[in-house]
This record gives sequence, C-alpha cells and structure tokens, in this order.
Amino acid sequence: MTVRPRQAPSPTRYPLAPTPRISLDTVARRSGLHPELVRRFVALGLVDADRDAHGQLRFDRTAPARLARIQRLRAGLCLNYASIGLVLDLLDRISLLEAALRRSGARSDLPPWT
Repeated sequence: MTVRPRQAPSPTRYPLAPTPRISLDTVARRSGLHPELVRRFVALGLVDADRDAHGQLRFDRTAPARLARIQRLRAGLCLNYASIGLVLDLLDRISLLEAALRRSGARSDLPPWT
C-alpha cells in the first residue's frame, strides 16, 4: 500500500470589495474648492482620480484631505504647483518610511541624521 503525502488545503480566496469612490461635486464641496480647480489639480497630477463608465471623475475618500494639504502648501509656503507635487511626493515617501520603521520595531526617537 502506497502512502501519499497529504496536500494542504488551498486557501480560500475572497473577492475584494470595491472601495467607494466619491464624485467631483462631493470632493469640491468637502474641500471648499471650485470643481474646475479640482479638475486642474487632477490634470497636474496632484490628485488622483478615475473615470467611471459615464466619463465622470471619481475620487478616493482621501482626496479632500489631500486637496486641503495642497491649499496649505500653496498658501503657507507660496509654492507653485510643480513644487507642491514634489513636496507631496516627499511627504508620502516620509510617511512610508516611518511606517516601515514602526513595523520593524526600530528606534524612531533618533533624529534622521544619526
């Protein structure tokens, strides 16, 4: 009698639920900006948006917060939109690195230059 190795059960796969997207009007209202300015930020690549089946812009739920950050950088530091894009990229990268440090358990109380 031949004994076959037992196969591990295949993992159950669940479909991912789509994240709800919000409309241009909702984003504009929540951020206090004119919809045309929001469209301009999308065209400049400062805010990500997708188009639905009808061609309407749809945004992630974090878009109003990102737009508020753009407005703060523009008003507080008098940066142009190209500079704002660079600063946003750097801030996103810093957030990712800080999260990686927290996950690794490394000491995060040290200044970045040590």
